[in-house]
Amino acid sequence: MQQRKLQGQRHLHPHSDTFKMLCGGKKSYFAGAVCVIIITSIVTLSYLRLQRLILLPKIVQEGSRCRGETANSTITALKDNRTFIISPYFDDREGKVTRVIGIVHHEDVRELYCWFCCQPHGKIYVSRAKIDVHSDRFGFPYGAADIVCLEPENCDPTHVSIHQSPHGDIDQLSRFEIKNRKAEPFSADFTVCISAMFGNYNNVLQFIQSMEMYKILGVQKVVIYKNNCSQMMEKVLKFYLEEGTVEVIPWPINSYLKVSSKWRFMQDETHIGYYGQITALNDCIYRNMQRSRFVVLNDADEIILPLKHSDWKTMMSSLQEQNPGTGVFLFENHIFPETISTPMFNISSWNTVPGINILQHVHREPDRKEVINPKKMIVDPRKVIQTSVHSVLHAYGTSVNVPMDVALVYHCRVPLQSNLPRESLIRDTTLWRYNSSLITNVNKVLYQTVLYAQK
Repeated sequence: MQQRKLQGQRHLHPHSDTFKMLCGGKKSYFAGAVCVIIITSIVTLSYLRLQRLILLPKIVQEGSRCRGETANSTITALKDNRTFIISPYFDDREGKVTRVIGIVHHEDVRELYCWFCCQPHGKIYVSRAKIDVHSDRFGFPYGAADIVCLEPENCDPTHVSIHQSPHGDIDQLSRFEIKNRKAEPFSADFTVCISAMFGNYNNVLQFIQSMEMYKILGVQKVVIYKNNCSQMMEKVLKFYLEEGTVEVIPWPINSYLKVSSKWRFMQDETHIGYYGQITALNDCIYRNMQRSRFVVLNDADEIILPLKHSDWKTMMSSLQEQNPGTGVFLFENHIFPETISTPMFNISSWNTVPGINILQHVHREPDRKEVINPKKMIVDPRKVIQTSVHSVLHAYGTSVNVPMDVALVYHCRVPLQSNLPRESLIRDTTLWRYNSSLITNVNKVLYQTVLYAQK
């Protein structure tokens, strides 16, 4: 009877037996600590294996024709109206996954599934998604998210559907083309990502000057996430589209969410900050991951100006040589107030065009001791996982701050230190090194777009 009781007690504490087996019943603190580490590692590994099993694709149907309608909009709302799909991308840097760039409500969206249709046999696989809401929501209820799904091992799906449930009919779900499936030769050395153009944007002259400066510095493509702009700006965009420099991504985010023009949540009824800028930037990185050697993340009123080199190609070649393994290069932003101008380069024909003439603004604000200047970036897109506006959130390799004597961000806008007199500003005419070619190129564009209509 006593023996049965002891056996019963042993079965009530199986983990105790395991602990004694692993640790030998020793009572030293060191042995105890080692055993705790071992058991914690075993539990963690078991949990990770279980999580991977949960996320593995499972066949739910065979013989399907995969007839769901293909989504053509830049932004597609799911039926829950809490999830918005931008685009899926194939990502094999850490396994075989589909990474969907989207926008989700950070609390309400807990479960999503990827539906893959594998041809020619029509097998339908369903994978539970890992939903990774980016950390930089700045208090807004909606934020950029990576919706990541393991792909079937024996299939390279061309499309994916996203659903709130592992059950349903794939033919009733929107299909999204999975981009970046095939590696391509680079079609560009530098691609600039501008997000987002909104507020009936009409800074025409400065936009053209920025575009022509980008081209002088070595850019082949500029991607613009356009919400809206003026009719005159539409003509300019049409010119650059036909030239092949600009790619316009429609960005009707205010048709789906209440957008804010501010970056931080102001306790109002808005859903997402700055017209979904962060989501657009992440989409732009993945969109150009296979197409461009570098991606430049800045606004249309910003230009990364090299001080030691004539263009970005020679600058980046030097920076990469000095910083092997670096995938993110951060450049310090400096304000050149639009309120302080010089009479130089007062070109009469330009005075009829709306916007700022950057050649007349060559005084920058001094640094403030208590303020860190924000940064803008040139990145190797294949080394970026998630980005914010002024830094990356997750990346492979390292980030480096580029010294100001190598390059700075020329940012002509309203002043941040409006109380400073002109003599307290720093005269910096780096931009004038490019004045001859810039004036010639800007005139060519103006006379084929804006000034053509005024003849």
